[in-house]
Amino acid sequence: MLTERQLLILQVIIDDFIESAHPVGSRAIYKKDEISLSAATIRNVMADLEELGYLEKTHSSSGRVPSEKGYRYYVDNVIGSSMGKGNLSIMRDLVRDEFIDFEKLVQKSAEVLSDLTNYTSIILGPEIFETKLKQLQIVPLTNHSAVAILVTDSGHVEHRSFTVPAEISASDLEKIVNILNDRLHGISLARLPEVITKEVLSLMQMYVHDFEKSFQYLKSAFFQEQPVKLYIGGKTKLLTQPEFNDINKIRAFYQMMENEDQVVNLLKAPQHGIKVTIGNENEIEEIKDFSLITASYQFGSEQKGTIALLGPTRMEYRKVITLLNALSNEMTDALYLWYKNNGE
Repeated sequence: MLTERQLLILQVIIDDFIESAHPVGSRAIYKKDEISLSAATIRNVMADLEELGYLEKTHSSSGRVPSEKGYRYYVDNVIGSSMGKGNLSIMRDLVRDEFIDFEKLVQKSAEVLSDLTNYTSIILGPEIFETKLKQLQIVPLTNHSAVAILVTDSGHVEHRSFTVPAEISASDLEKIVNILNDRLHGISLARLPEVITKEVLSLMQMYVHDFEKSFQYLKSAFFQEQPVKLYIGGKTKLLTQPEFNDINKIRAFYQMMENEDQVVNLLKAPQHGIKVTIGNENEIEEIKDFSLITASYQFGSEQKGTIALLGPTRMEYRKVITLLNALSNEMTDALYLWYKNNGE
């Protein structure tokens, strides 16, 4: 554990560096109102903190900058002990203003969060696998193609295109839709293939003329892996940070952001509360110059999603953690209200 004096100097340096992005020297610390130490004492404490690995000295200045170890200590021992709950009204206002589409609700939250922090925000939607089918429509596009529109109890709307065999008549198509709506209502999307095989097929044999052909096109529409939804705000915000002025340094990050599977895997691990990973603590090479802060939110009784902010290691940790903590609670409350109003 650091001494009270060491912790004070570390906190002042980190707060100053977060604000200015410039190395902090002993003279600047000496001028602070909250510091009552001599310049010599400040220099000695800074040297001790550097020797302990909490500060680093830049090659072009006598000032110091925080190391990843210093940021970690700051997050765990300074911010963690002084965290307020914070208060936002982003999603509640959207629900009140009748943003009834779930995806618009979450995407707008990602954009607002990015605007408030000037970092890149990512919100991972609840697992679509666990959502249940609320309504199904099949809309013919041409004589040989159609689109299935699936509406879930979470408000998620999914479109699946498929080929319609010429042997299937309009009346058979209507019978199939009626059977599907009757048998699949309230079934989770993950179980659709199972229920279609066990229950729907037998009914199609009774009521649909060419049931084998019909079953084949149902398989193409419903027997597929469910996507996980990502909502990203401020993808280019990081370009405003001085750490990322070199486009070559950040190119790998943007390539990673284009790979949704990689981003999903980054955020998918179950967690409780706020999680902060700094620099080389991140397992993915492309974000080892970044800090990643994540929080979970609840949707319904079982489903969970993830909120995340990506920024430089010189991140405004206190502000970001307070915002994520508040938004996590608010998303849980507002999505419950949205579901109550729209998911019945």
